[in-house]
Amino acid sequence: MSTLQTPKKSESRTESDLIGEVVLPADSYYGIHTQRARDNFPITHKIIGDYPSFVNALVSIKRAAATVNGSIGLLPEAKASAIVSACDRILSGEFHSEFAVNTIQGGAGTSTNMNANEVVANVALEVMGFEKGRYDIIDPHNDVNMCQSTNDVYPTAIKIALLLMLDELIASMERLALAFGAKADEFASVIKLGRTQMQDAVPMTLGQEFSTYRVMIGEDVLVLRAASALLKEVNIGGTAIGTGINSPEGFAERMVAELNTITGLQLSSATDLVEATQDVGSFVQLSGTLKRVAVKISKICNDLRLLSSGPRSGLGEINLPPAQAGSSIMPGKVNPVIPEVVNQVAFEIIGHDVTVSMAAEAGQLQLNAFEPIIAHSLFEEMRHLERALDVLATRCVNGITANVDRMREAVWSSVSIVTAISPTLGYEVATRVAKQALAEGRTIPEIVLAEGLLSAEQLDAALDPQHLIHPWMPAVLHQ
Repeated sequence: MSTLQTPKKSESRTESDLIGEVVLPADSYYGIHTQRARDNFPITHKIIGDYPSFVNALVSIKRAAATVNGSIGLLPEAKASAIVSACDRILSGEFHSEFAVNTIQGGAGTSTNMNANEVVANVALEVMGFEKGRYDIIDPHNDVNMCQSTNDVYPTAIKIALLLMLDELIASMERLALAFGAKADEFASVIKLGRTQMQDAVPMTLGQEFSTYRVMIGEDVLVLRAASALLKEVNIGGTAIGTGINSPEGFAERMVAELNTITGLQLSSATDLVEATQDVGSFVQLSGTLKRVAVKISKICNDLRLLSSGPRSGLGEINLPPAQAGSSIMPGKVNPVIPEVVNQVAFEIIGHDVTVSMAAEAGQLQLNAFEPIIAHSLFEEMRHLERALDVLATRCVNGITANVDRMREAVWSSVSIVTAISPTLGYEVATRVAKQALAEGRTIPEIVLAEGLLSAEQLDAALDPQHLIHPWMPAVLHQ
């Protein structure tokens, strides 16, 4: 007596393209084009699925295209509905690991676009109750990619992703600015020496020093917002080179309107789609702005390391919160590891900016084939900078304390305060007093009072802390 057995489900499926056949895992949502890219470009450990904003940008375009193509009768309602449902599932966070091609790739982003087409098609097939790979029902090229080209999908998706990531980066910058602002308020009355060229300068407050950092970051938020505005002009609808071949009249405008409904980003269609398809100037502008931010943040970190140097043999004016033991051989040593790691992120961003510049310059005629390395560089710049700023705020700036007595002592023992009485004594006399103070190891007030150069009342007025840190002009007596 024979026993009926349930057929074993296949563990693989075979797909074909112009080159030949490839065997894929039966449960993979990506297809042959993605697999070839995985084989061809094992360059980094980063896949496009590691950037959720980029995946969502790509899928938003596919959703918009299905909606538009369905509404104008190019795509049957059942297919359009299945594709939209598939996109909604992906946008909710499913299937991101199926976006498996390397971010750095040849082909001007074609592998990324096809990865999106294949995943959306296979999820849509699942929605309709069919097995993966049934491209006779829903085809990645003919249906999901209808009226599109990599050359308009890919750069538009990069821009949408960057705009989404910018919101997160700007939020991190604003949090860091608030952290410095809080310290500026806390240290508003803490007097210290300013320094120029690493030499003693005139007094200021530690609050003024930290307020500077708040302002610097706030200015860069405004500059970054201005640079992001250039990203809102997109070339979707231009298809291959910007002429709009294989798309109906008005498709570009319909796509932008639908993308705005999905993303809320207020995108606009480029005035000249041919120009917009080959021009990557907005990416260059953004990268340069990110470099500006990185350079200034790195300078701030340099300052924090200097101000906290020591703790006994350096400036030692502030204390950074200890993060970890600093040496495998020197017991008790604590290093400024948070500013150091932020410095290194800044160096990386500066390098990425060079990469973006070279890739932009290397474009030829109607397309820039090097947008993948531009996208990779910008995504890394933004992700690493965002994380670095949050770490700097939460694990460093928020916990900074001031060595008030040390700073006050440095002010009153410094010969630089002679600047405050220079208008009264005259530059030449003030120079002699400063030189004498250094040579004899005495303070400026001691010499001025001992020689009768100023009365005690005049000296007290000139050295009043409020007069030292704000605009004030003593009587000019030497004329």
